[in-house]
Amino acid sequence: DLATALNDRGQARYLRVEFAAAVQDFTAAIECQPGFEVPYYNRGLVRYRLGDFDEAMKDFRKVLELNPHFEDAALSLKQAILDKEEKQKRGY
Repeated sequence: DLATALNDRGQARYLRVEFAAAVQDFTAAIECQPGFEVPYYNRGLVRYRLGDFDEAMKDFRKVLELNPHFEDAALSLKQAILDKEEKQKRGY
């Protein structure tokens, strides 16, 4: 389906370090199928890598709302929270 295809293309772009394009694909996949948790997770990973911890945490929380058993999302959320706290402690 279209949401899966967009998510897969986003994955390919993420691996090529084309982060802006990957985020666009993951967002488009979410718009096609809002209950599909995987593109939220993938978009969260990109946002995390870009240092946008608040938006990454929103995506990871949405994944867990849709699928409470998505362990990688739970781990990623915890890591984003820790990294945001560390960033704040260091003052940047």
